[in-house]
Amino acid sequence: MAHKFPPSSIPPYICPNTIQLKVHQNYHFIKQLAPRLHAEIAGKIFVEAFSQQKDELIIVFAEKNAEMERDEPEQQEGPHLLKPFFIKATLTNSFSCLSFPERFDRARRNSVNLFNDFEGDAVDFVRVCKNERAIQVHFGSGRDLIFKLFGNRSNFIALNAEGAVTQLFNNKLSTDRSLTVASLNRDIDQSWEAFLTNNGRFEALFPTFGKVANKYLSEQLAGEEDLARRWAIVQAALQEFESGVFYITKIENIPALTLFETGEVVQVLHDPIEALNAFYLAYIRLSGLDKEKADIVRLLRKRIQQTDNYLENTFQKLVDLENATKNDELANIIMANLHLIPERAEKAELYDFYRDQPITIKLKKDLSAQKNAEGYYRKAKNEKIEIDRLNDSLTAREADRKRLQEHLTHTESIEMLRDLRAYIKTHKLEQGNAGPAIDELFKRVDFMGYTILIGRNAKNSDLLTKQAHKEDLWLHAKDVTGSHIVVKNQPGRKFPVPVIERAAELAAFYSKRKNDSLCPVIVTPKKFVRKPKGLPDGLVLIDKEDIVMVVAKGE
Repeated sequence: MAHKFPPSSIPPYICPNTIQLKVHQNYHFIKQLAPRLHAEIAGKIFVEAFSQQKDELIIVFAEKNAEMERDEPEQQEGPHLLKPFFIKATLTNSFSCLSFPERFDRARRNSVNLFNDFEGDAVDFVRVCKNERAIQVHFGSGRDLIFKLFGNRSNFIALNAEGAVTQLFNNKLSTDRSLTVASLNRDIDQSWEAFLTNNGRFEALFPTFGKVANKYLSEQLAGEEDLARRWAIVQAALQEFESGVFYITKIENIPALTLFETGEVVQVLHDPIEALNAFYLAYIRLSGLDKEKADIVRLLRKRIQQTDNYLENTFQKLVDLENATKNDELANIIMANLHLIPERAEKAELYDFYRDQPITIKLKKDLSAQKNAEGYYRKAKNEKIEIDRLNDSLTAREADRKRLQEHLTHTESIEMLRDLRAYIKTHKLEQGNAGPAIDELFKRVDFMGYTILIGRNAKNSDLLTKQAHKEDLWLHAKDVTGSHIVVKNQPGRKFPVPVIERAAELAAFYSKRKNDSLCPVIVTPKKFVRKPKGLPDGLVLIDKEDIVMVVAKGE
């Protein structure tokens, strides 16, 4: 029995445009479109291809050796062909789609011919490229015209009989010149044996599903350990994708062509050409209000989801810290048992009077028992700082989430495009800035893939240091007032020397040593920086530091 996709299987934060590109250009849809195109144009000849707009291509096919009358007397020169079949490709950055108009009147001006080598060539066959979002139209001469349907990287590619690329519709996609028919056909082992080898994970076998299908299947497979039943669920979904039923729906007020029931179903079709035409018409008829509202709603929901993820992760960190044995407790246990700890011991099993049981405590053999206790007391102070930082972050992000939700609710209720644009401008929602993210509170410089944050003043620098993660890199010009600088850590990677030097240059530039010929800058992981109560704004204590010498250099 085929599985249906419930509306809830589409997460509210997925971009409607992403859904469109992933579905009407999904491999499993194109796989059904290609044989339908074969039925229409196999045996017909390529009449012409032309473009009247830079992001639009029209291709005309027709039957051989049949003339037809023209409606307008001034156009009666030369033979014309019966039963023309039009393919219209709209390939903008934001929307990419094929459609098949019954007729298309070519403009007399601002029209350019393309793919002239194919004129008069008969179509041999049309087929989908194996496991790829591309269609191969093969001609009797041995040439090929490839419809590469890769979202905003879609293109039409001409290849000669030797398989070399001779022309691109979009010349900006220069890497397409290296494509071959063979490279667009992927052999993927999608057998039961391969499923077993991948421990029941379907993603490696079916990279063609896309995010929406992957999410649905992940939900269906959650908690299911039996591999045979998991395989049956995957096969049922695959059968649903290729069942020949197509849905025109609305998701967040935006039309979508889907292979399953979801959203607000407007129309059910059983022909892929008719389905594309219906989807294309529904999309281009969208009002400006619908489009702009959908974009802002998508951004707000994405920010809400990101905030929810942050809140969940941060809360879990707090739970882990609260449940872990406290460093001050370990220090107290050591101090209560100093006489039982031998010199140069790397660990000691002592009585834990907090929990009434033995506990093994790690020690540094080069330190005395008392010095080890002092180390744990120092860690306890940093631990408290970390807990306070996490609580402050939770409070700030919860306020952000409330503000985001208020923006979302208000945006969805707006009914005039003018009012929507005014609200977007007033609250700076263009890039989703519906409340400042932590990074946006500070000056930011991106360098070699790393984010460098700069405090704007003493109080802002304190906030930056407080919000920084313990593994972030912290910098400050030595012995003078200046901005705190933080380089965000990338787990598993060491900070490259050029990144450290660039951050040091910024620390020197935003300090009283800005005009010095050479400036010493403190560099240390943030975990060695602390802010005891009572210190003035901008002042901190540093437990461990390195010094680099640099010339001040701004942004």
